[in-house]
Amino acid sequence: MLAFITVFYNVLEGVVSAWFGFEDESLALFGFGLDSFVEVVSGAGIWHMVRRQRDNPDQAPDQFERGALRITGGGFYLLAAGLLGTAVYDAFQHHAPATTFWGIVVSLVSILSMWLLIQQKVKVGKELGSQAILADAACTRVCLYLSVILLVSSAGYYLTGIGWLDSAGALGIAWFSFKEGREAFDKASGIACSCS
Repeated sequence: MLAFITVFYNVLEGVVSAWFGFEDESLALFGFGLDSFVEVVSGAGIWHMVRRQRDNPDQAPDQFERGALRITGGGFYLLAAGLLGTAVYDAFQHHAPATTFWGIVVSLVSILSMWLLIQQKVKVGKELGSQAILADAACTRVCLYLSVILLVSSAGYYLTGIGWLDSAGALGIAWFSFKEGREAFDKASGIACSCS
């Protein structure tokens, strides 16, 4: 159920963030929304993995899980490259978003939601002795960090009007996306990762 909630929340967050990021010309918010869509693929893979491990805990990852991890890794790499290129271009062009108000709103809602999900995933993971659920909680913690990056860059721009803060936020999201992409490919190859 927690994996399903995570997938549903990321779809909603992705649509809202990408829409307002595009409308307000906020690269950090737009990138945050795209990251949410990549997280949907990851969440679907985790949902499948938790169900598979519940039925057969000794079974190795199946083709669906490895495929989902590779798609997730590729998506994160593409997102990181796109955000890096666009952030550098925006910084040199002195581009500034129209507003970052919605970035503040989305990040605050996301911080609260991710914190609640982490608490529940850790609780359930410990009760069931499930390393898969605890690993999912660690990955949700990365989403919390991304929300904090979005909040800092959005609030910073909103309060100061310094345009490059939006690009700096996008670079922070790109860095975490690159790390998540690398971890997804490592997991697909069978290397244990901590998502931290």
